Amino acid sequence: MKEIHLWSPNIFNFKGGIQLFLDTFIKVMQQIAPNKNYHIFLKHDNRLYSKIPFYRNTKFHFYGQLFLPLRTFIFAVNILIYGFWKQPTLIIAGHVNFTPVAYWLKCIVGVPYWIIVYGVDAWNIERPALKTALANAEYILSISSYTRDRLLKEQNIDPAKISLLPCTLNADQFKVTSKPQYLLKRYGLTANQPIILTVARLDSSEKYKGYDKILLALPEIRNKILDVHYILVGKGSDRARIEQLITSLNLQDCVTLTGFVPDEELCDHYNLCDVFAMPSKGEGFGIVYLEALACGKPTIGGNQDGAIDALCQGELGVLVDPDNIEEITKTIIQILQGIYPHPLLYQPELLRQKVIKTYGFERFKETLAELLQTTELGVQ
Repeated sequence: MKEIHLWSPNIFNFKGGIQLFLDTFIKVMQQIAPNKNYHIFLKHDNRLYSKIPFYRNTKFHFYGQLFLPLRTFIFAVNILIYGFWKQPTLIIAGHVNFTPVAYWLKCIVGVPYWIIVYGVDAWNIERPALKTALANAEYILSISSYTRDRLLKEQNIDPAKISLLPCTLNADQFKVTSKPQYLLKRYGLTANQPIILTVARLDSSEKYKGYDKILLALPEIRNKILDVHYILVGKGSDRARIEQLITSLNLQDCVTLTGFVPDEELCDHYNLCDVFAMPSKGEGFGIVYLEALACGKPTIGGNQDGAIDALCQGELGVLVDPDNIEEITKTIIQILQGIYPHPLLYQPELLRQKVIKTYGFERFKETLAELLQTTELGVQ
């Protein structure tokens, strides 16, 4: 029985957009091609700390327990040796940084490989080894048309090799409900209080998320909507800077930094808000937009990154210039006042239906199955 190898940064020890995408990708591949053996190589996951659900015909290889300075080298050597030894039907590189090894294997033993690209990982690539590996892949799967278009503009790649496989969401976990009373009590809010929400990792290397732009917009928003409150969900190294900004703007009484929120409370936090806003300019796609829409929330994203795809060019939400504080301010005020000229924003159940139809699990499965059918790799 032939094998499929997937190389991933991690899946279990941390849940970000890439991890959620790759977890779904593996599960769908197993449904489409159940008779294959799967070897999943996880660079940063540690078996001791991983809660691993059941996966059919799958063997996991963990490298997160290794000393970090040696990990990259040992991981690269291992995926090269396994690829040479097993000569799988297909290698799927879950990050562009792994692709030079895939290229070597193709040159040595002819193993075909696919690459999955997300956002900043695939923008402005200058390393010659990565450029060569991108050009020689059988397929490149991009989670957004924005990233695809940037790759085509920046790299010498055959357009026929790049296909779209947008992110998906678990619609069963995100539904339209009333504002949860226990969260209103936890944060000292009232049911009628206008609430803005952002869900993002507060990482000092990812300041493009736009939550600081919401803070800069808040003073003027408060002039129009006195009791507005901003909830920022997430943890990370950028928190100290954000706390200083909140203090400098005198916003301590209208901003809540929740820190880490467990998965089982995420849906409730989306339903707590009246508008979800993340005017980013570096998102490859942004699963949080889909989650907010599945909860029926008016959603704001930036017009310079993958949010364009997530919000269907503005059909499902509002796209703003992430550097224009005045535009962000005006948009939030109009949405909270119920006067923004986009009727769909105020139809929660219809918003939910449309995002599930466009980006639900079944659509993801259909798209991946169609992509596999166009290959001659014998995957199915």
